[in-house]
Amino acid sequence: MRVKPHEASPQVQRLTSGLTVSARSRVAPFLAMHMGELGEQHVRRTGSLLALHLGQPSSGAPQVARRAAADAAMATGALGYTTALGLPALRTRITRHILDWYGTVIDPSQVLVTAGASGAFVVAFMACFDVGDRVAVATPGYPCYRNDLAALGIEVVELAVGSETRWAPTPAMLAELGHLDGLVLASPANPTGTVIAPADFEALIRWCDDHDVRVISDEIYHGITYGGIRSASALEFSSNAVVVNSFSKYFGMTGWRLGWLAGPQAVIDACERLQGNLAICAPHISQVAGLAALDAGEELELNQAAFVRKRSLMIDGLVAAGLGSFAPPDGAFYVYVDVSHLVPAVAPDSLALCRRWLDECGVLATPGLDFDPVRGGQSVRFSFAGPEAVIVEACSRLAAWSV
Repeated sequence: MRVKPHEASPQVQRLTSGLTVSARSRVAPFLAMHMGELGEQHVRRTGSLLALHLGQPSSGAPQVARRAAADAAMATGALGYTTALGLPALRTRITRHILDWYGTVIDPSQVLVTAGASGAFVVAFMACFDVGDRVAVATPGYPCYRNDLAALGIEVVELAVGSETRWAPTPAMLAELGHLDGLVLASPANPTGTVIAPADFEALIRWCDDHDVRVISDEIYHGITYGGIRSASALEFSSNAVVVNSFSKYFGMTGWRLGWLAGPQAVIDACERLQGNLAICAPHISQVAGLAALDAGEELELNQAAFVRKRSLMIDGLVAAGLGSFAPPDGAFYVYVDVSHLVPAVAPDSLALCRRWLDECGVLATPGLDFDPVRGGQSVRFSFAGPEAVIVEACSRLAAWSV
């Protein structure tokens, strides 16, 4: 008779009782994704949800990218493996994108196409750092930096930043951390939307080069800035920096899982070997779509204009809802709000507060604990990447809830 899992025999239980998961896997959950699961449960119960938790542009992939993917899918040739580095045409086109945006020349051999920026971070961290190396990350900051580094046995040196430095690290702050092997920079940053001014960005890169600190520069929100602010690339200032970029944000292609790495030849060669073993290659059909997306300039600029409108709607709506304690974002599509007037008055921390908003308003946001385990209990991140109507209605419900 077949034994159901919960009815396993004592012998089976005895044989497996000593088995466990690895220590490296015991990282904190990515709360933005955890909140997404809670949101899906809410939809199954109620039939609706106002989602402000993910950085997922509602525009989706550009039309030219969708057509290219459809044509590739219908073609007689199989969409098989590409090389681990990626399609040569896409890598060459990425170098032209880098030249057009930053005035920097690199060779296609210095580009690796990855399964999203997430895949790029893993291979970059593995290629650049050994177990026990010390890598600094700013908090609040994207949680997967520290979680991925920790899972790889790399010491995470958390650098608490605040409004006094516009939520960005400075060379003086780095100098106080002792020996470092690496620094993860993000501009525009998640969750604050801070863009580091080009001169300040260059000073950080120069300090790292002078102290043999490898910079991993997260540039996935480039192209999404406000008020004429410019995002500088680490490639402009150093031949040692490793840049991570993605088709998910500016190009609106989150589910396609397509990103890229650019940097020193030795690092890209190492990443190629690692990717060949870990993932073989990025999805072929996504690479075809990405190549087309790089020429979708007019549509992408219309999307950027929509982000400008959505930013205004979100800022005005949060202020009207009594959630106006934040620095307006320079870039990306997030507002990182101080909710200390609600914590612990109406909820013990930001996670509990987000649960209340979900249960009582049908509004889903991401708790600040995702981005700052120490101070994030009093902050919440709202995303304005979604539809304008969702932003307006969500803020209206939060305003009604707070009365």
